[in-house]
Amino acid sequence: MRAVVLREPGPVENLELTDLPLPEPEPGWVRIAVKAFGLNRSELHTRLGLAEGVTFPRVPGIEAVGVVDADPDGEFEPGQQVATMMGGMGRTFDGGYAEYTVVPKGQVIPFRSDLPWEILGQVPETLQTAYGSLTTGLDLERGQTLLIRGGTSALGFATAALAKDLGATVFATTRQPERLETLREHGVDHPLLDDGDVATQVRKIAPEGVDAALELVGTPTLPDTLKATRVHGTVCFTGMLSNHWTISNFYPIGYLPAGVRLTAYGGEADDLPASVLQRHLDRIAAGETTLGPAEVYAMTEIRQAHDDLEHNRTAGKLVVLTGRAEGAAP
Repeated sequence: MRAVVLREPGPVENLELTDLPLPEPEPGWVRIAVKAFGLNRSELHTRLGLAEGVTFPRVPGIEAVGVVDADPDGEFEPGQQVATMMGGMGRTFDGGYAEYTVVPKGQVIPFRSDLPWEILGQVPETLQTAYGSLTTGLDLERGQTLLIRGGTSALGFATAALAKDLGATVFATTRQPERLETLREHGVDHPLLDDGDVATQVRKIAPEGVDAALELVGTPTLPDTLKATRVHGTVCFTGMLSNHWTISNFYPIGYLPAGVRLTAYGGEADDLPASVLQRHLDRIAAGETTLGPAEVYAMTEIRQAHDDLEHNRTAGKLVVLTGRAEGAAP
């Protein structure tokens, strides 16, 4: 099979498209014929040597969509459409940057859809993280206000779609003026240009602050995000688009505004119910929700895709088709 191998951390040239033996699943594991996989900041961190617990050489990729190719336990029918994500993929065992991947059965989520694979490939990890952030991280309720810091990321678009489905009023930020209209086109009620003082902009619209905020940029913008949130409101720290992970000399009483709650979210495949995935795909197919923009690549373009990811050249999700994905899903 064809697979992308990261021999060791470093530049995009360290990603090599090569041939590997077809992996064989043991009991409790499932082999998936990968049709498409999304790119994520996690994989960029792995390539740059910022991730812990990764062994090399390694096939990266924390998510994939495709069809079941082999299940020694017979639980899944061959050809069943599935998504998989997280659980050590691309870190402690080979991940989704390949024509086939073998994963633990517990992180295989079945679905049925006629959407093209380049659409399906955008969904798993971003939907799981968006859903978990809004539920576990923020406990967002109908009618509340939500600020998304880093709104033109794939996760930002997915979160906006789910929040609008819930009945929330959505604020979202971008650092690029030309992307404000893109946010509006994808359902954001209040697109905001990130000038470093988003809190002031938010409070001109919602004087007491937003009910909830999702921090996707990271620690550099977190203080401003906290200031944009009302007393007894909640900020969930989920993303690190800035690649800044920690807060130096963190003093909680001085750092956190009085009464504002700070949580975090990071989940696994079993945090995304199959019913939530199916409903989301059905709503996309019906034109009731949108995923946001996407860039689609071939496996031969993996270095370009990673370079675009690293330098934030695109809005939305980056998706790679394996070459086994011609036409629509079966």
